Amino acid sequence: MTHHTSRRQMLWAMLGAWIVALAVGACGQAPAAPAAPTTAPTAPTTAPAAPTTAPAAPQGAPIKIGCSLPLTGAFADTGVWVQRGYEQWAEDVNAAGGLLGRPVELTIYDDESKTENAVNLLNRVISVDQADLLCGGYPGTAAAAQMAVAEKNQKVYVSMGGHMASFSQGFTYVFGAPPLMGQWWYEGLYGWLASLPEAERPKKAAIFTINNPVGAAILEPMPEKLSALGIEIVVNERYDVPLTDAAPLVTKAKGAEADIFFANGFFPDSVQIVKAMRALDYNPKLIAQGVGSIIPAWVEELGADGYYVFSGTAVHPSLPFEGISRLNEVARAKYNAPVAPIYFIFGYAWMQALQRGVEGAQTLDQTAIRDWLKSNQITTVAGTFTFDERGLPPPYNYLTQVIDGKVELIWPPEVRTKEPIYPKPAWGQ
Repeated sequence: MTHHTSRRQMLWAMLGAWIVALAVGACGQAPAAPAAPTTAPTAPTTAPAAPTTAPAAPQGAPIKIGCSLPLTGAFADTGVWVQRGYEQWAEDVNAAGGLLGRPVELTIYDDESKTENAVNLLNRVISVDQADLLCGGYPGTAAAAQMAVAEKNQKVYVSMGGHMASFSQGFTYVFGAPPLMGQWWYEGLYGWLASLPEAERPKKAAIFTINNPVGAAILEPMPEKLSALGIEIVVNERYDVPLTDAAPLVTKAKGAEADIFFANGFFPDSVQIVKAMRALDYNPKLIAQGVGSIIPAWVEELGADGYYVFSGTAVHPSLPFEGISRLNEVARAKYNAPVAPIYFIFGYAWMQALQRGVEGAQTLDQTAIRDWLKSNQITTVAGTFTFDERGLPPPYNYLTQVIDGKVELIWPPEVRTKEPIYPKPAWGQ
């Protein structure tokens, strides 16, 4: 069964969820990540063959799968989309013959966007409901806290995680498939810049970072990455929020003649910064932004002044992976959404990863599922992944750019939906 509750249509709740998702583990020092792959998760070379006959109906006792999600409270807007992704997966699995030939049954409790509730409810799922499998929680605060519960009970737990530190505690039953990582935010940007001839790359960087754990995580790898690209950091400062006046930050960058500007913050402060850049006629070759520019409100608030900004994402409805197009169709038909929302895709992908482990191990034994996932490659609607000892894939993130009001995929080239526009045109053009 699934427990439904009222939903608030608040964009700020969605944005806040991103913030908490990234923030929860950032205050710890993360270990060195594995070397970045040359390409992001890849699409399967061929689509699975369509069955010639209808699959047999699942039989036997249902496989019970349980978790909690924020279906009310601050993070409900996004939590509901994760729930819908989980439910769509269960519907599809049962229609295709079930999991190990048995039907799946979801129990999703409402944790009311409270971490303590998320912990208590996961304990209930394990000890009272006696669930066979767990689904992951949301946002990062809940996921990080639940990871410890899952590990203690030796239950496989697939989610976005709670930033790098949550995967750095020696847990062996947790997986990010895919995760969200502040340290990986500009992986796509670094890859694309490296592909440019050195003479065409920006030369001087101004970096302004929100003064919180999320900003710290995004900033952490930047000096080394930019140095490797031959880009000198000429301004590197942090700012507190609420940001009362962005003009002093922009003035410093303009005075230093920085031709690449990093606004490592969130939606409201980054909007202020872009408005100040326009007002002061500061037009660097490239503007990169942290969390906020891939949501619809970015263009709604800034109009054409929000165009050409680069950012990143771990999933996207235009990715060429098996199942993405169908999820777009489902989102349009069921929810009147133009494309599959990001967290609809995330939820579906997390459940697919769990499914791959169960089907690969051919058992519900948690240790066998864990060991199979650690030693095999899996493919989901989010791409193809392998996992290290922490349960993480190699670092990756897709580069995006806002072009003509849409968030387009730029890097790696095999997923590109539009040619990048660089250098940035003058304001108003």
